[in-house]
Amino acid sequence: MRKLGFLVSGTDTGVGKTTLTCGMAATLKARGLRIGVMKPAETGCEVHEGDLAPADAIALRHAAGSSAPPELICPYRYALPLAPAAAAELEGRAAPDLDHIRSAYKSLAANADVMLVEGAGGITVPLTWGTNYADLALALDLELILVVANRLGCINATILSLDYAERRGVVIKGYILNDVDAAPSPATATNARSLERLTSAPCLGEVHHNEPISAEICQRLVSSAL
Repeated sequence: MRKLGFLVSGTDTGVGKTTLTCGMAATLKARGLRIGVMKPAETGCEVHEGDLAPADAIALRHAAGSSAPPELICPYRYALPLAPAAAAELEGRAAPDLDHIRSAYKSLAANADVMLVEGAGGITVPLTWGTNYADLALALDLELILVVANRLGCINATILSLDYAERRGVVIKGYILNDVDAAPSPATATNARSLERLTSAPCLGEVHHNEPISAEICQRLVSSAL
């Protein structure tokens, strides 16, 4: 199969990107594929044994069964729960550098069939004050998987995110509807149909509240390369 690379971004923060990316990594790994994972910049890290511990990146590494050095998987870590550009500035740390991220990515991708790169928040979130996650996707030749929080308000956020990605030239693999709330609502019951009518981007599937990502969704990610 040809090598695949995906940027997992979201319509907002707290939409379930890490959980779904871990699920994709574990499911694809169970199919015998070599999975590389990366969270280039993680904010909101807590101090552990004198160092900033990137909880999301650690979870990704575990789900993929990766033995890659944590410094490759998550080269930039910040304590403040802000966009990487803002966290770097306020903490006096180096902002993420695309060339350095690209180098780390190439090292990880050399031993992977599929690369899953998790962003922070949405695709327009600034890595630096001059670059965002669309720039990262273009630099690493990643296809976009947009995680949509299936709740009231997601239609606007989804269309804006997909439109921006398309205008920037990012290849859109599709979006995943994620039921972030336990209680159903008229919005959660109708969002899938509404988005189908309003955007040409493919829906890769829907993940119900607290349920694992399906093998069918993961199959859609890699089917074109098998």
